[in-house]
Amino acid sequence: MSNCLETLKTDIGDLVEITTKEEKTKSETKTSTTYKGTVMPCLKDDVIMIKMSSGYNAGIKKEKIEEIKILSAGETPKHVKTELNIKKEKKLKNISIISTGGTVASRVDYKTGAVHPAFTADDLIRAVPELLSIANISGKAVMNILSENMLPAYWKEVAEHIENEIKNGADGIVIAHGTDTMHYTASALQFMVKSNVPIILVGAQRSSDRPSSDAALNLIASTKFATEGLSGVYVLMHGENGDEYCYLHKSVKVRKLHSSRRDAFKSVNAQPVAKMNMLSKNKKTNEKDYKIEYIADERELKQNITDNSSNVEINTNLEEKVALLKIYPGINSDILKYYTDNGYKGIILEGTGLGHAPETLFNGIKYAIDNGLLVAMTTQTINGRVNMNVYSNGVELQKMGVISCEDMSAETALVKMMYLLANYNLEEVKELIGKNTVGEITKFSLIDLN
Repeated sequence: MSNCLETLKTDIGDLVEITTKEEKTKSETKTSTTYKGTVMPCLKDDVIMIKMSSGYNAGIKKEKIEEIKILSAGETPKHVKTELNIKKEKKLKNISIISTGGTVASRVDYKTGAVHPAFTADDLIRAVPELLSIANISGKAVMNILSENMLPAYWKEVAEHIENEIKNGADGIVIAHGTDTMHYTASALQFMVKSNVPIILVGAQRSSDRPSSDAALNLIASTKFATEGLSGVYVLMHGENGDEYCYLHKSVKVRKLHSSRRDAFKSVNAQPVAKMNMLSKNKKTNEKDYKIEYIADERELKQNITDNSSNVEINTNLEEKVALLKIYPGINSDILKYYTDNGYKGIILEGTGLGHAPETLFNGIKYAIDNGLLVAMTTQTINGRVNMNVYSNGVELQKMGVISCEDMSAETALVKMMYLLANYNLEEVKELIGKNTVGEITKFSLIDLN
């Protein structure tokens, strides 16, 4: 029992009613509030957490509690697994679901709100039974981290697990991932893994304990696409804030553009690859039907598949001494000198507008390039293309040796530079950084993407 719960004489799982101390409002009226819910594990010693019947969590500071009533004592939380007898279906493809963490394929103790990984095949099917009709599922957790703690070393680890799963007979790979840095991982895998097997990253914006969770539908849709015989790496997330459809995005052209909406991921300077609509229930099977619509050319997506055999090749060499630097008013050249003097090999600038940087930064940029660093330019506008031929600022940057990344996102450019610098010499990298290699740069800018 935590110090918080011990002093309040309650325990995890107890159903409690908490009344707060009276506080004066702006109108000088004294009010108190009553909360009713199930006690959850404390995150801080001075705050008690409860899960209310609405499904939302509430945190109440101990110092504000006037009275706490235990309405019923809680039981020790336990997860009872139902017996499953799952047989492989010859007509279905074999899909491996790999977890790196996140909430998309976890189970929740609804009594306390505690989230637990659900990563055996049986656990996944208990959580999302619809998977049984889509594919033969195998599941494993290769790590369990918050995606903000993702490292390039972990990208390599995931790539190695992908290679093993494909060599062991997987027809498709689904990677469950936290959403914060999922687009970085997706880009890294696109550069590191060459395979004719679809590799699809999937996340969830809302945790599994919330009525508005997007986890189940995202997992169903990603597994469905993993059976489609595509080649390459993709990201699958909700296409709108309801539950009508999901979008499949190209790994190197997608970005998280909202902190909390279920349709937070958007294709940038490109359209989604495909869309999966959730239809009404099939009257014969009483199960929901799903319809896939390809937005990109389906033949192009499957062009690398020449036979029914699966193949995979990975290259996990990455140069980690690469920096991503956002340009802002007042930025000082000292930061560029720091990177240069501390052994960095490359810098991606996230410039303003068409790809600009203030003149006060010119000496620092020149210092970096003169000392052998590769410096390339993206734009912080997110949408649009770098064009350093329009204004004198961009022309001067090019004269120094700054290379345009065209319509590549800053995140993809960072990962691409890491990959190129580890596998090619500097002159080769200068040629390749601004050229399309895996779909990261489009030849023409699309006028209307909405």
